[in-house]
Amino acid sequence: MTPSATALSQADDSADSSTQQIRDAIREAIVERRLAPGTKLSEADVGNLFSVSRTLARAALQALSYEGLVNVEKNRGAFVAYPSPDEARQIFAARRLVEPGILREAAARITPSQIQHLRQLLQEEGRLIGERGQTARRAEIKASGDFHLTLASISGNAIMQRFMEELVARSSLVIALYGQSAVSSCGHSEHGDIVTAIETNDLDRACHLMVHHISHIEADLDLRERKGFGLKEAFSI
Repeated sequence: MTPSATALSQADDSADSSTQQIRDAIREAIVERRLAPGTKLSEADVGNLFSVSRTLARAALQALSYEGLVNVEKNRGAFVAYPSPDEARQIFAARRLVEPGILREAAARITPSQIQHLRQLLQEEGRLIGERGQTARRAEIKASGDFHLTLASISGNAIMQRFMEELVARSSLVIALYGQSAVSSCGHSEHGDIVTAIETNDLDRACHLMVHHISHIEADLDLRERKGFGLKEAFSI
């Protein structure tokens, strides 16, 4: 490779790395519900925040739009996605189909040290549940999602792991919009029951618990369709 070609390759790698870092940071903010659905994400603001060009900011936002986390609207810009009730149902239906399979793959490969790691995650999640304040709440939400992502990682299937990252992030958006109580953040005790079932090699029970767990989260959502009103009607109610 010539010196000029090497320089171009290095520049491309650096741009890809910057785009990935921005995408990961915004995704994490969405998962932790620090970025609410509908929040405007201008290229200029994203570029200034991460000290990159608008071109790189645009690439990161476009990548997030492919994941369903950001909507890019012509002549308006990018916004954190605002999933509809029907889309919310589809997200949880997808999780009920996918996660039992991930769980079985993970159980076939899991080691005692990975079981211990899952237990440590549960311990941290339980500690955060007992704390108050927005910071603790955001950390609890992240810990809850990390449980599902860790199982995907243990499965050894990188494609499914990336798919779960998208599903967990999109679930967080849905919960931010439609969640009614703390149960939406993912039942801590249910996580523990799933780990116990894996540890005792009762995979049918583990899968049943996972499906029940996901349905439990969805059941706490208020996904009723709401009829909109005009300006005059909205203020005469």
